Amino acid sequence: MAITASMVNELRQKTNAGMMDCKNALVEADGDFEKAIDILRKKGQKIAAKREDRDATEGVVIAKTTADNKRGALIVLNCETDFVAKNENFVTVANKMLDIAIDNNPADLEALKALPYGDGLTIGEKVIEQTGVIGEKIDLSEYAPITAEEVIVYNHPGNRLASIIGLSKSGEKIAEAGREIAMQVAAMAPVALTREEIPQATIDRELEVGKDLAIQEGKPADMAEKIAQGRLNKFFKEAALLEQEYINDNKVSVTQYLTGIEKDLTITSFKRISLS
Repeated sequence: MAITASMVNELRQKTNAGMMDCKNALVEADGDFEKAIDILRKKGQKIAAKREDRDATEGVVIAKTTADNKRGALIVLNCETDFVAKNENFVTVANKMLDIAIDNNPADLEALKALPYGDGLTIGEKVIEQTGVIGEKIDLSEYAPITAEEVIVYNHPGNRLASIIGLSKSGEKIAEAGREIAMQVAAMAPVALTREEIPQATIDRELEVGKDLAIQEGKPADMAEKIAQGRLNKFFKEAALLEQEYINDNKVSVTQYLTGIEKDLTITSFKRISLS
């Protein structure tokens, strides 16, 4: 059957594939739209397979909450180039995937990928399709859900950095304080919520480095141990979110700032992701 320009354009609008790819798919499918879409999907799968060894280090990082701020999630949709990451359609696809995550609250990344995206595709299949459409490796690499009394997110302009935190209590003043701490998480990149949650391997490395530095400064071994411990305590105050100096008032810690807003108010969990 004759393939018209309007048919090609309609398929292009539906799939975002290139004009020639749409035309060739329609020719191969003898004008059958559903078959043409399947052909484009298969092409996407082939391209995805060819690009498995490519680095997809660009992309978007975005976070949202439910309307009641009781749940939130952060996702990362990767691509290969900054040009694609700034493409409006790419950002729209990422936001729809995040909306689906917010609506369905999947347990993990694999469960998220198994959810329906639309047009007969799961989210995982949509990722493969977009690889074919865009011609770059696309990867939904991160999904971080949080449930709490109050969940707050911060999206840094440019969609390359986002943070999400859970608070133990809710309310207008608490939400306002949460926004300040979500921005602090983005700016100060804490390693863990408390010092107890910092991996032992990280602590051991800090002690070793601190001791070596003290010895290089000419301190005896027994004193070097004490100096290393002191430096470790300073590290805790930088790496543990609740021990960090509050970014807007360095006279108080994050814990002191929160309990000044309301007694026993604390952060229950957080996540920060940056495309550096």
